[in-house]
Amino acid sequence: MSTERLIGRKEGAVGWLIFNNPERRNAVSLDMWEAIPQVLERFAADAEVRVVVLTGAGDKAFVSGADISQFEKERSSADAVQRYDEIGERAQVRLRDFDKPTIAMIRGYCLGGGLNIANLCDLRIAADDARFGIPAAKMGLGYRASSMKNLVDLVGKAGALEIMLTARQLSAAEALEKGLVHKVVPVAELETATRAYCDMIAANAPLTLRAAKRIIREVGKSDYDAGACAAWVKECFASEDYAEGRRAFMEKRKPLFKGR
Repeated sequence: MSTERLIGRKEGAVGWLIFNNPERRNAVSLDMWEAIPQVLERFAADAEVRVVVLTGAGDKAFVSGADISQFEKERSSADAVQRYDEIGERAQVRLRDFDKPTIAMIRGYCLGGGLNIANLCDLRIAADDARFGIPAAKMGLGYRASSMKNLVDLVGKAGALEIMLTARQLSAAEALEKGLVHKVVPVAELETATRAYCDMIAANAPLTLRAAKRIIREVGKSDYDAGACAAWVKECFASEDYAEGRRAFMEKRKPLFKGR
């Protein structure tokens, strides 16, 4: 059920999905995006698994975002960008629509695409050393409407605007105040607190939990112009600023954006 950088393992009623790229603070590479639906399918088919926990390997990060170092290779043409986006979207839709309860157990950095992964989980439990943010504006990239909707659903329009426009990192306490997470505990208590939630959930009726997730998802739907949003995102990725943001990231310097 595992790959080198995405580990799936089962412990009793709990399935663990572990982002295992600690040398890059668990940034999600293309092979990891591809493996997420496969691991979730195995957990979905296993009646003994009642709840799934997503977490990051090591003590530095949950997920620090997409692996930007792959973008020159994996997003170097229009066809490559489309393929990458389709694989990433497929993984995120599978997590969003997963019928069993999911918990994000967050320590350290939870940034960009990592925050969206956490937002797609039903519950988020964070250590007090966790840091949250979406640094899209620091790199000139576009943030997809589906991911933006997840953020707005959690923190509202005002909170989403602050997170996106400042691109700053939030402490665990700020994340709790804004509604990004459900619970914050000391680092030493993170796994214990998460397992306690798993025990509570695993003792409940699976069909009731499945129905609750489906109904809550359904009543929260709203329509938006996905085509227009996709065009605005594409404009960001086609810009000189995005190329500059990517280069600056790899060169570990501040980008110089020109608005074109």
